[in-house]
Amino acid sequence: MSHTPRTPARHRSRSEVKTPLTGASVNVFNNSPTKYSKAGAADFTNPFITSGPSRAGSPIKRTTGGSIPISKSLQRQASAGVIRKGGVESRLDVVTRDYVPPPPKPESKRSKSQPARDTRDRFITTRDTADEVAATLELMSLDSHTSSPGHTARLAAATGVPLNKRILAYHEPPPPSVSDSLLSQQRELVRPLYARPGALPTSTGATTNKARKISTQPERVLDAPGIVDDFYLNLLSWSSLNTLAVALEGAMYVWKADSGEVVQLGEAPEGCYVSSVSFSQDGLYLGVGLSNGAVELWDVEGQSKLRTMAGHTAQVASLSWNQHVLSSGCGDGSIWHHDVRVSRHKAGELLGHQGEVCGLSWREDGELLASGGNDNVVNVWDGRIGDVAPGTRTAAKWVKRNHTAAVKAIAWCPWQPSLLASGGGTNDATVHIWNTTTGSRLHSLTTPSQVTSIQWSPHRKEFLTTHGFPTNAIMVHAYPSMERVCEIRDAHDARVLWSAIGPAGDVVCTGAGDENLKFWRIWDVPKVKKNKEAKESGRGSTSSGILGIR
Repeated sequence: MSHTPRTPARHRSRSEVKTPLTGASVNVFNNSPTKYSKAGAADFTNPFITSGPSRAGSPIKRTTGGSIPISKSLQRQASAGVIRKGGVESRLDVVTRDYVPPPPKPESKRSKSQPARDTRDRFITTRDTADEVAATLELMSLDSHTSSPGHTARLAAATGVPLNKRILAYHEPPPPSVSDSLLSQQRELVRPLYARPGALPTSTGATTNKARKISTQPERVLDAPGIVDDFYLNLLSWSSLNTLAVALEGAMYVWKADSGEVVQLGEAPEGCYVSSVSFSQDGLYLGVGLSNGAVELWDVEGQSKLRTMAGHTAQVASLSWNQHVLSSGCGDGSIWHHDVRVSRHKAGELLGHQGEVCGLSWREDGELLASGGNDNVVNVWDGRIGDVAPGTRTAAKWVKRNHTAAVKAIAWCPWQPSLLASGGGTNDATVHIWNTTTGSRLHSLTTPSQVTSIQWSPHRKEFLTTHGFPTNAIMVHAYPSMERVCEIRDAHDARVLWSAIGPAGDVVCTGAGDENLKFWRIWDVPKVKKNKEAKESGRGSTSSGILGIR
């Protein structure tokens, strides 16, 4: 707190009036106004001047009269703070009001644990203002007045850039090349033929799901000399009794996975070859299709041929069982139902394909039959078989023409019976998932090469596809996301043409034109609590049989 010095009480009058720059002074002794005295006389009106001898006057200052006349001009000068006296200006700082400090800025209250927020962007540097940017651009422009005109002209001529023109400029993109639509379509059709493994997504068999690991090496490899390298044939079948049947040109062989025993079941007639094989649902009988159009029925345990059912005019490339009915697909596009119990075996005929029927599969409940042909068509037929009459034609329930190549891969989903998967050949290389209840297409998956077979997993919501050129791969896909779970590139040295899944649903056998059969463990059998029913049932994991073979 500031303290203003005060005049002692003995020198202060009670009726003192403070008036700045007034013409009269106040006598501190008798409180009577007096005039200033002349120079040299004692002046008792000023308490700071004693009555002794006066000192010599200053050589700079000249003595003046004791009284100063107050004029209007002098008052104006005094109010302005400047007094002119004898040609010398003296400025007096006149304080007209007290100093008022500016109000303090309010501080934002924030928590001590929360730091002050920085509103600047850490990814964008601090930009200059518009004026600074404009000034910088002006300095960057080529000005002949600020630099040598001759040097600027030579520089512009040497670089070929006009003065005050941008070197880098943005232009419209060039128009796309106009090509024939038919040519573009043909390029898309042959694109898989020219694909290279390096240009496709690479995979070493490691799964996208880190929790799962699928081996890229087969558990067992069997030689299959003389196997026919033909995309349209079906030469592999795995029974519910853990027995594998394979056709090697003109002979049929059976390999028992439990014991490792290999048995030659029979041979085809002279001049023809085996074009298809299929086990019955109980695994006791084997249906064999021949290139001459005949269908044979063999007893697996007795190793004997039971009967021959003729009637087709071309090779039988596909077979499928429904209890006691064996359906066969012929090269002329017809499908026959054979009742193996009676002598007149032909129980029905289906006509819906213009090309060879290379894919055929009954649904497990026997209500629907799916067929795929070389005419790029997928047909779904009603499973009810009626009396056969001359000229009888049965229309398909659903006809799908979305594929652009032969459809050989046909598979029903075991845990959702309404789902049907179909895969196209080289010019298509696409897997379609159909809802056979509504006839709609649910999903589509484009693959890098032709699809030769499809296998659904009975334990997981996944399915497996085998492929031909150029990848020769085995791929596992998730459903319904259709994401790739695993890919085994170059699983065989030739096209992977056939596949069969074991009765336990864990091992898949593949066959190719390289005359090899390979066994891959793709899925695991879920663990089930042991009970009496499990002990009584003879169906176990296929792994025990495969690992026991040496």
